[in-house]
Amino acid sequence: MARVLVTGGAGYIGSVLVPMLLEKNHEVIVIDDFIYGQMPLLECCHNKKFTLVRGDVRNEELIDDIFERWMPDYVIPLAAIVGAKACDNNPDAAQTTNVDAIKLVLGRRWTPRILFPNTNSGYGIGQDGIYCTEETPLNPISLYGRSKVEAEKLILKNRNSIVLRLATVFGISPRPRVDLLVNDLVHIAATKGHTEIYEPHFKRNYIHVRDVARAFIHCMQNFNMMEGEVYNIGLSGANLSKWELCQEIQKQVPEFRFSEGKGEDPDKRNYIVSNEKLEKTGFKPQFSLRDGIAELIKGYQIIGQNRFSNA
Repeated sequence: MARVLVTGGAGYIGSVLVPMLLEKNHEVIVIDDFIYGQMPLLECCHNKKFTLVRGDVRNEELIDDIFERWMPDYVIPLAAIVGAKACDNNPDAAQTTNVDAIKLVLGRRWTPRILFPNTNSGYGIGQDGIYCTEETPLNPISLYGRSKVEAEKLILKNRNSIVLRLATVFGISPRPRVDLLVNDLVHIAATKGHTEIYEPHFKRNYIHVRDVARAFIHCMQNFNMMEGEVYNIGLSGANLSKWELCQEIQKQVPEFRFSEGKGEDPDKRNYIVSNEKLEKTGFKPQFSLRDGIAELIKGYQIIGQNRFSNA
């Protein structure tokens, strides 16, 4: 079994991934500053293989101490300022968290295996009808996309790594995110019942948060085969426009009404994505968009009007 350092491990993806790693009998060290005031990892505290360090991933002395004390076999750097709006609201934090903190990990005397989550928003504006593959040139429009692409380039210089380019993530997590596109639209459908969709023809790909966590574990189990490569991860049957996404939600929330509105996507993301490369390694998503919508509808009966977000 491996020793895994998960930065930002109390976040939306981390709070799903960390319990999965512990279930696989891995030793897990989490560093998180809990800036959003939530408590998603309490269920892990009984596990003797779980260690929590409350702190900032940009603190070089703290990172030095963690590496010297635990010498992790893997690092999964989830700590990030996520989303175009959140990065625009705090560009300095976006640079120091999304890029400079990665440099700290890469600057150790020895570098463990790194599993890095990038974002499909790095593709920017795609070409109509042409799938973005891992060979497609990156053209990030937002500060968020640019910072994640810069970090990816740094990590790929160290071959001892795997990069996952994540589709838009959806689903319920112990650390909820209502500001993600699917989650947001289902929340609107379940609580308000109507919305306006800006740039409704813009397409993107989607992936359940639990499948993202499963993909990291898949990378650990197949590291030697996948090492040094980039992989898109998404639902191959879910390259949908915003309008098509709303239609999928309406199938489960029949009273949901939507119309075209005015506005712009700050990320300008509009692309379709091929996930064939990752699928050829044996990974298959387990959770459909339909599954996620159904789960979110149930979850929002608990969450109600609370607007958990990163922005």
